[in-house]
Amino acid sequence: MNQQITRMSPSVFVLILLCLMPIQSSSSSPTLTITPRILKKSGDTVLIEWSNVSSPSNLDWLGIYSPPDSSHDCFIGYKFLNTSPSWASGSGSISLPLTNHRSNYSFRIFRWTLSEVDLTRLDEDHNPLPGTAHLLSQSEPLGFAAGRGPEQVHLAFTDVESEMRVMFVAEDAEERYVRYGEEEEKMDEVALARVERYERDDMCDAPANTSVGWRDPGWVFDGVIKCLKKGVRYYYQVGSDSKGWGTTHSFVSRNEDSDETIAFLFGDMGTATPYSTFLRTQDESISTVKWILRDIEALGDKPAFISHVGDTSYARGYEWLWDQFFVQIEPVASKVAYHVCIGNHEYNWPLQPWRPDWAKTIYGTDGGGECGVPYSLKFHMPGNSSEPTRTHAPATRNLYYSFNNGVVHFVYISTETSFFPGSSQYNFIKNDLESVDRNKTPFVVVQGHRPMYTTSNDKKNARMREKMLEHLEPLFVKNQVTLALWGHVHRYERFCPLNNFTCGSMGFNGEKSEAFPIHVVIGMAGEDWQPIWAPRANHPNVPRFPQPQRSMYRGGEFGYTRLVATKEKLILSYVGNHDGEVHDRVEILASGQVLNNGGAGGSICSVTAGSGPSGAGFEVADSKFSWYVKGASLLILSAVMGYVLGYISRSRKVNSLRKTWTLANTEAVDTACGVLGLGDSVLLQFLHSFVLKCIRIPLPP
Repeated sequence: MNQQITRMSPSVFVLILLCLMPIQSSSSSPTLTITPRILKKSGDTVLIEWSNVSSPSNLDWLGIYSPPDSSHDCFIGYKFLNTSPSWASGSGSISLPLTNHRSNYSFRIFRWTLSEVDLTRLDEDHNPLPGTAHLLSQSEPLGFAAGRGPEQVHLAFTDVESEMRVMFVAEDAEERYVRYGEEEEKMDEVALARVERYERDDMCDAPANTSVGWRDPGWVFDGVIKCLKKGVRYYYQVGSDSKGWGTTHSFVSRNEDSDETIAFLFGDMGTATPYSTFLRTQDESISTVKWILRDIEALGDKPAFISHVGDTSYARGYEWLWDQFFVQIEPVASKVAYHVCIGNHEYNWPLQPWRPDWAKTIYGTDGGGECGVPYSLKFHMPGNSSEPTRTHAPATRNLYYSFNNGVVHFVYISTETSFFPGSSQYNFIKNDLESVDRNKTPFVVVQGHRPMYTTSNDKKNARMREKMLEHLEPLFVKNQVTLALWGHVHRYERFCPLNNFTCGSMGFNGEKSEAFPIHVVIGMAGEDWQPIWAPRANHPNVPRFPQPQRSMYRGGEFGYTRLVATKEKLILSYVGNHDGEVHDRVEILASGQVLNNGGAGGSICSVTAGSGPSGAGFEVADSKFSWYVKGASLLILSAVMGYVLGYISRSRKVNSLRKTWTLANTEAVDTACGVLGLGDSVLLQFLHSFVLKCIRIPLPP
């Protein structure tokens, strides 16, 4: 053999080496690296890079795993490699912001082929979930830095006006505290937080109790700050000396003596993920949080709170989505109290205790097997309402409660548990509404998840609405509820004052108004499953959807509502996510009379003052100087109008016998605007347009 090799010519030997080189290159293993290996906090970004992926395919994908030893099928999310611009070269990168799930991450690259597509294993959008038969590469683990304190901070009112509840999540049960004070540099007061958690065995059904959906939820801490002064800003942190303290936050304490109430209300928001997963997540929730944060910051030191009327995280049995949700809302929920009521996607499962025959097609598997457990422990609302699950799971809490905030009495109810006469909830609603002091809180706002009224084509819940109309509407009408706010339908719709599908008089024409409740559907905060409106009864298959007279405004844009009230008047505005502006508004007097029939725009300067962008609607009251400017502008405008009208009058007199008419000569208007330096004035532009388009005068020959 050695003799044969020595007899080879140099050219043959080089040729053999060249032939071997591509073989060696093509057999190089794919590599997968991450930078950095340690993140500081939720929301920080990791750069994931790969190379040497041979024969790249559109179906090659990156799996995201937490904890890192999860089986291949138990990813929390995935991204296809072709989302990287350079993927076809066999190399590429993806950047991902990550949430701290209190366990490390790892990343894996898989090859998936068309022949392996399993049409029985689909995600919520009916797309095949990627296959895991061919692992190409996996990364080192990625973790989060220790000692930075807990996350997922959110506030809530208690039954005591001078208190504020602070909740958060940590990786263990070691003692944690809330330290606080009126000065950021002097947070000397300390409150010990109690702690609890739930386990996989507490879940009632799949996927919540399976290895695919379950993840360690951490420990839920619940601290109460007491003896707060009214309407004062307090600074606070959560954590401990041994485990680290979190970010400093602040809030303005509640003041029930205030003559003003401000709240931000919506339903069905959910959360967004930077990757695909088993469920469709709610990208529009990002914009909803962004605009509400703008409004809160514009308030300055005015207190406010948030109301989320059911279908909060849309986790539906995939535990890590609860983490994602609370991290996403922390920028607002750490500043103002965040109040919720239960929805179908927190609770419903086939063996739930209250499931009458008429509701068997209504109450299904929407809760993903959670049976209200994460909702009950991760939130802690006022009151002590609860219902047993009739399983080993803890009782379902946060079902119905109420509180005063300024001039409004807010009531939260459950549409997922019994509201029939004789039930504990019905008794609560009846007694609560009958005991409201309308001198102190002239407005009453009731909130629940499934709507009593909607013009969407929602036939599934028709029996539910019938029962609500039968048992709850008489209580609302008798006790003159001002507003009834609902979610579930992922659109905005405002009704006239209603009683049994009949519009009460709104007093627009001088007649006496009838103080019936105004129902508003506000489930447009994020979930993008959009129902159609109800078609005509005699043409159910024709895609025409006339708007019934009782429906005053309806739209499909995502957004939220903003409530501002004084002793005299309550204003509810619908803010759209695409521009952050008001798209509908209703004003209601304390007597129940409706002052307007909706419409966008309008200032709420007369109701609340503050600072911030005009789109937020919280504007500074007009100064004396601004009134001088307005007065001067009015005089200038009057002079211009007089000049133009005088010119028109003179031209008509001179040419009274002429029969030929043409557009007005606008040279005089342009000259006047130029002399006054007001060519860009909105009012003068309007006047200019009016003269051009609406006034015709005869011109001299």
